[in-house]
Amino acid sequence: MIKKQTLVKKLVEEIENNNLAIFAGAGLSVGAGFVDWRNLLRDLADEIGLDVDKEYDLISLAQYHTNEKGGNRSEINKLILNEFSHNKNITENHKILARLPIDTYWTTNYDSLIEKSLKESGKIVDIKHNVNQLPISIRNRDAVLYKMHGDYTDSTNAVLIKDDYEKYHLNRGEFFTALRGDLITKRFLFLGLSFSDPNIDYILSRIRSSYNENQPQHYCILKNTNKLKDEQQADFDYRKRKQELFIGDLKRVGIQTVLVDDYQEITEILLEVDKSQKRKTIFISGAAEDYAPYSQKEVESFVSSLTQEILKLGYRVVTGFGLGIGSSVISGAVKHLLENRLKINEDHLILRPFPQNEEGKQLWTLYRKDMISYAGISIFLFGNKIDSEGKVIDSNGMQEEFDISKTNGNTLLPVGGTGFMSRNLWENVSDNKDNHQTIDINSLAPSITDLETIKNNILTILKGIK
Repeated sequence: MIKKQTLVKKLVEEIENNNLAIFAGAGLSVGAGFVDWRNLLRDLADEIGLDVDKEYDLISLAQYHTNEKGGNRSEINKLILNEFSHNKNITENHKILARLPIDTYWTTNYDSLIEKSLKESGKIVDIKHNVNQLPISIRNRDAVLYKMHGDYTDSTNAVLIKDDYEKYHLNRGEFFTALRGDLITKRFLFLGLSFSDPNIDYILSRIRSSYNENQPQHYCILKNTNKLKDEQQADFDYRKRKQELFIGDLKRVGIQTVLVDDYQEITEILLEVDKSQKRKTIFISGAAEDYAPYSQKEVESFVSSLTQEILKLGYRVVTGFGLGIGSSVISGAVKHLLENRLKINEDHLILRPFPQNEEGKQLWTLYRKDMISYAGISIFLFGNKIDSEGKVIDSNGMQEEFDISKTNGNTLLPVGGTGFMSRNLWENVSDNKDNHQTIDINSLAPSITDLETIKNNILTILKGIK
């Protein structure tokens, strides 16, 4: 077994290498209100005179029901369609996983929560739930989702009864080939799978077939065995020992396990991964109609150079195309990417230009929240605009971006030397009125006005964070 912090570190490393994949079992969807396998089959078990709570081989139970119906599985097909077609809200775990830069997902679930969460995060998802979809890829996809046991919309071909498993290599063997390849080349985090999950033997058998003595390491989060109400100590000790042996078997096939006492700890682990990963992305907030005491050319050169140096440190940049600042962020980023023959994509630069029509302006707050959600560090430069009377005033938009960044727990770097709203924000943080961080921002004080010094001080802070 490994510790939670070790798991977080490992997962962040794999994300940075674009090498992490997710395998989701039924437990990931239970939190949204969907049933697990045992409860899915409860009524069917009653029909054939069995107690589902006494059964461990639920695949055989589903087969028994089909046998009793003369080989007709229409009731099971209808059950899958009815149970998993409900429009459930995605869970916090789904949201976190969707916004992480992960491009490969596998699941045995029939529901649509994973693809729904990915789409709500603005990602193009390529869904594969039958073998005919495997050789065809959606253009410019952000993620691929392999639903190896099918989808509720095609319940007649869903994998559920023993016959389906026995014929899997014949009917859906291409999924096994694809899974084997991913298990060898990627590192998986298994979520929602437990000792009682009827799919676990199926999954492990395919993992074993992919490994040799140089097997890659994967990770799994399991709930610790807890003593049940009125349970005898001997029974609890037996279940505890069985889990220990199971964890040892997972280790044998290259899966390191983290035990949690409560399912909420899984969310905490994923949030820590998200937070650590976000520290690699910097949101640059800036707006300027008035560049005083500098010239516009000096500011544009400063912002462009700062952006290039930030990218050289390995950070990613997100910007909203702020007035007078955003274009310099973009030009600096593009210059760096072209000179280093890197792709101009969201691996390095996320652009969110604000819609300027009246309808679009009503969505600016939501727009800002989405934009800042990618970042773990926020830099604030200048912050002024012209009001309806032609006067230069502090930017209320920057104040809102600061407030959102603070709520998100971002590291706040207001550059006081650039004046206007940035100066006000620096004073608030410096006076501990809005300070939730341990970063020393004295090197960004209003008294420091040389742009080259300001740039170097920002970079020094970012190197320290990194």
